[in-house]
Amino acid sequence: MRAGIASRLRASAPLMTETYVAFGAAQELMKECSRPGDYSIPQALEKDGEIPVDDKGTHLGTGSGWWHDTLGLTPTFINWTQLTFLHMYMLQVRFRMFPDTHASIWIQHLTNQCFYAAEDRLVIWHKMHSNGLRQRYLKDTFSQWRAVLLSYDEGLIKGDAVLAAAIWRNLLGAKEEVDYEKLAQIVAYMRREIRRLEIAPDDEVAQGGWKFGPSPGQEVSNTASTASEKAIPNKTATGSKTSKIGTTA
Repeated sequence: MRAGIASRLRASAPLMTETYVAFGAAQELMKECSRPGDYSIPQALEKDGEIPVDDKGTHLGTGSGWWHDTLGLTPTFINWTQLTFLHMYMLQVRFRMFPDTHASIWIQHLTNQCFYAAEDRLVIWHKMHSNGLRQRYLKDTFSQWRAVLLSYDEGLIKGDAVLAAAIWRNLLGAKEEVDYEKLAQIVAYMRREIRRLEIAPDDEVAQGGWKFGPSPGQEVSNTASTASEKAIPNKTATGSKTSKIGTTA
């Protein structure tokens, strides 16, 4: 019902109501973007619980689904962040197709919701109660988001090989050992979902109920696989820094 009322209001006073509509929808869209990388750390909720860590001291959670079980991403804050960014990026590409007066509003609200969710996660699952420390992590996370936008935009424009290299750097942490088939599946997944968003009516996206399709692997083109294999040897590796909640580029 709210979506129907909002739609009628937008028709009569679009600029006045767009912020209201975008705020509510962005909350739901953010949940969908964060779902693939979702994880929990039950020990963080225990009074004297000890959060599990890997050999680098990174907090480890528990998660499931294709990205964790098949791709092999560990349930960590940084992997949740990068998976969320990947899905946010696809929605942002669609938001850019909105009228100029509306696009920036939607992009800003989705970005805001992401960082609200990230801060909540730092407090709940990582016991990061120092506001100053959280803000430093969030500032670093925002820098990563800007880098993601630039690299995925370049890949979207220049082709699958460049997009595969961007996914490898951002999502897969520029690891030397690469499963090219799975990388190609992610490229095909992004292309498929961006196409679905492209042909969807504005109202369908703006109602906030958008759901991404099946996990990567449903459809893979030989072109994407070949492009992925060609992309990695030409990469330029960057340094990284580690923390208890993850590794950041």
